[in-house]
Amino acid sequence: MKIRVVSSKKEIDELNRNEQIIHLAFRASNTDIFRLLQTCPRLKAIQVPSSYYKTMSHAGQMFLEMQGVEIVEGDVWGHRKDIDEYYTVDDKVMERITSLQSEGVNLEEIAGRVSRESKLSPAMVRYMIKQAA
Repeated sequence: MKIRVVSSKKEIDELNRNEQIIHLAFRASNTDIFRLLQTCPRLKAIQVPSSYYKTMSHAGQMFLEMQGVEIVEGDVWGHRKDIDEYYTVDDKVMERITSLQSEGVNLEEIAGRVSRESKLSPAMVRYMIKQAA
């Protein structure tokens, strides 16, 4: 799975219209969110850092929900945008999730374990599990 990292408002207009998961590394306004949805009509999820998530406007959240876009709290630890504009989640993470599910481990425990092992946020792990189902 690839997550497109967007560092500034300027990058929104340059995005590929087929982007499905985006990490916003800046505090987006309602206008930015609207432009993002216009630019990327196939968007399924937006990941925002915890500090931005807590201050995100209710109007922006509701607009995303109405468009069927899930808001995921979390960060992309260790990613260097100057090397690659995408944060790639290793296939081994999904394999680990599948393995834990087959052992009968509950959702929250899987999210906690995989989060610690992969440095993904528990919310992103839960999103991945939901998408795989």
